[in-house]
Amino acid sequence: MNDQSLERWQHSHVFGQDQKREGEKRTLIVVTITGSMMVVELATGILFGSMALLADGLHMASHAAALGINVIAYSYARRHANDKRYSFGTGKVNALGGFIGAVLLVLFALMMVWESLDRFINPVAIAFNQAIVVAVLGLIVNGVSVLILGHKNLHHGHDHGQSHKSHEGHIHGSADEHRHDHGHEHGEDHNLRSAYLHVLADALTSVLAISALVSAKYLGAVWMDPLMGIVGAILVTRWSAGLLKGSSAVLLDRQGPATLEREVRALVECDGTSIVVDIHLWSIGPGLYGAILSVITQAHRTPQDYKALLPERLGLAHVTVEVIHRDAVKLDAS
Repeated sequence: MNDQSLERWQHSHVFGQDQKREGEKRTLIVVTITGSMMVVELATGILFGSMALLADGLHMASHAAALGINVIAYSYARRHANDKRYSFGTGKVNALGGFIGAVLLVLFALMMVWESLDRFINPVAIAFNQAIVVAVLGLIVNGVSVLILGHKNLHHGHDHGQSHKSHEGHIHGSADEHRHDHGHEHGEDHNLRSAYLHVLADALTSVLAISALVSAKYLGAVWMDPLMGIVGAILVTRWSAGLLKGSSAVLLDRQGPATLEREVRALVECDGTSIVVDIHLWSIGPGLYGAILSVITQAHRTPQDYKALLPERLGLAHVTVEVIHRDAVKLDAS
């Protein structure tokens, strides 16, 4: 059998990861805005001797670094998409970027709690007017960043990737085949969600800071400043916990959505002659899933027959089907 006859059964495992995502462009814009604001605050803080400006500049620097990690994750996944060392492509780099971002959010929240508790014990004099100006300026910058990244990305990304050229699967043994569907990425972009949560956390911090500073200045409630820091830390921790859960599930190959699994079973078993006895379903990138099915049937069906039952909209980018004829099961039992 020559190489040309095998070509129709072979395909790459890029799955569109070589295409630049919309989330990458948005995150890069936000990094540029945040970095520029950071430089301005640090420079003016040194020039005017303002600790408030210096502190907020360093705070923005930490988030610029975190957002930079998100940009690196996008770039790495795209540049190494054709690297054959990645069995199912580089889609999980997206989840890894989100996981790292979530860890940094937790550390950021812990720093907020530590600083707030210290302020309760050791209150410091606050330059209210200057601090309010800095907080308002930070809120404007972060508000613009939130709009750029898009609120819809907090739960489910809707970046549509390029459609992928489909190839017939290649055979493993006598019954296994793989398929690479055309498809659009409609799953959650954990990397983009991480970037979004970072700028949202910054915006929330600015809102809480403005509220606390105004209360302290006009009502004398100086304790509001550290209290709002703790409230903000709790909210940031809740957001990061959700991101950690979602991204770690992808990294650990947790079974895919139960609704998707039920739909696959229903489609394969629709004629009443087949039973799915084993199914593995896992994420290999945003909106992309790999699947391995073991099917017992009394009909004369091939793996390709079952793959034809699974529509493109399911996002199954890499499918392996093992077909076990019922006669073979009876022979094994005897």
